[in-house]
Amino acid sequence: MNSPLPLRPVEELPSDDSYRAPPHNLEAEQALLGAILTNNEACDRVSAFLTPEHFFEAIHARIYEAASTLIRAGKLASPVTLKTYFESDATLKEIGGPVYLARLAASATTIINAEEYGRTIYETAQRRKLIGIGTDLVNDAFEPTVEDSSRDLIERAEQTLFEMAETGKYGQGFQPLTRALSQAIDMASAAYQRDGGLSGLSTGLRDLDEKLGGLQSSDLIILAGRPAMGKTALATNIAYNVAKKYKAEFGSDGSNKVTDGGLVAFFSLEMSSEQLATRIISGQAEISSELIRRGIITDHDFTRLVEVAQELQSLPFYIDDTGGLTIAQVAARARRLKRQRGLGLIVVDYLQLLAGSARRASEGRVQEVTEITVGLKALAKELNVPIMALSQLSRQVESRDDKRPQLADLRESGSIEQDADVVMFVFREEYYLERLKPTEGTPEFQDWFEKTSRAHGKAEVIIGKQRHGPTGTVELQFDGKYTKFGNLARDDAIPERFE
Repeated sequence: MNSPLPLRPVEELPSDDSYRAPPHNLEAEQALLGAILTNNEACDRVSAFLTPEHFFEAIHARIYEAASTLIRAGKLASPVTLKTYFESDATLKEIGGPVYLARLAASATTIINAEEYGRTIYETAQRRKLIGIGTDLVNDAFEPTVEDSSRDLIERAEQTLFEMAETGKYGQGFQPLTRALSQAIDMASAAYQRDGGLSGLSTGLRDLDEKLGGLQSSDLIILAGRPAMGKTALATNIAYNVAKKYKAEFGSDGSNKVTDGGLVAFFSLEMSSEQLATRIISGQAEISSELIRRGIITDHDFTRLVEVAQELQSLPFYIDDTGGLTIAQVAARARRLKRQRGLGLIVVDYLQLLAGSARRASEGRVQEVTEITVGLKALAKELNVPIMALSQLSRQVESRDDKRPQLADLRESGSIEQDADVVMFVFREEYYLERLKPTEGTPEFQDWFEKTSRAHGKAEVIIGKQRHGPTGTVELQFDGKYTKFGNLARDDAIPERFE
């Protein structure tokens, strides 16, 4: 019996010092393909992470793609079944034609090492990609353009590296409906098993969660309102609740799977981190933030502050209070945090304080805001986390008798409404009523007093847009003394009876 023809390298590269060959391992590629053609189960061991693009030799990539396609269709992939697809392949003819397929299978010994071969191929492909990124960076640095600053080059390289590190999660191109359906079922299963039946992160506010189903991954959520309505307070309360519920399980392989809540990245462009922390402490300790700032507190209050501060130290809550950030800088910092510690929610306070690129800024504020909202939505999809961006409203709200905001009140750009998945408005009627106080003893005063009493301690969150759910109004409790939102007690909420 004749022994099989020995395999020979498909393409040899010069070995002299003047040429550095890109990382590759033709023997690993041949060994993996041989294992697959001998036993199709080998393909299942590598298909989750290995694609045809990872192969260095083009003909190997085509053989792997053809074999994978047959196996997914439930058919046999062997030298005989693949022969039809490669009979006229010019590249394969150069190395022996369809006989090369037989040699691959004949030289295979076992599928035990199939995954290891696949990992080797994947690793060398990643190294080649790194070389490409480095080469592009060097070339761009040598040949600068007027539009690109060194910061732009750094951020572009960082984005490319992040996308590379997150392979399989972002930028994967088209995917079959079957995979998307599987992801949808997984989401529904997680919602079914989670307390409250939420598919997204819980805001910690019962009625708001019922309307939204939680904060959904990859959503851009706009939280808008006029000054003094409590935008920052509501965003801070929600961010705190998300961080407080953070739970993670560590797998045997060292992976960290978040089961509830999430790590929060809070970009505070208006307030300092100290002011934001004071608000959080004030709400949780139920001590007026004004008294904390002025130091007018008792020994008991101070002890309570220390206790609350110690509790908050363990929360996965990160604040960046750098002023004047660009959308590119926000994206770069968020990517870095996700790579280093993970990420569950991003809050931006507030959208109009972000800057776009110099080119967009020169075209006008509307174009700049459009770039910012498009960038935030793209970042939410890239990182697969919800982004809550606060937004100011135009002054035309004040000129109406009914001060409740509408979508048309969003300032500076229609792109805010267009790009957002959810648009919510914070409205407190009590704020406006307090400024309309008539003379005591008049009929108007009695009517005003009744309206003010009904509105006291209440806030409305008006959901003006929601891609995947209903719109409407949610009433919340608001304590202005502690800048704290909470669930509103409902008089009609009667416990369900079970017979």
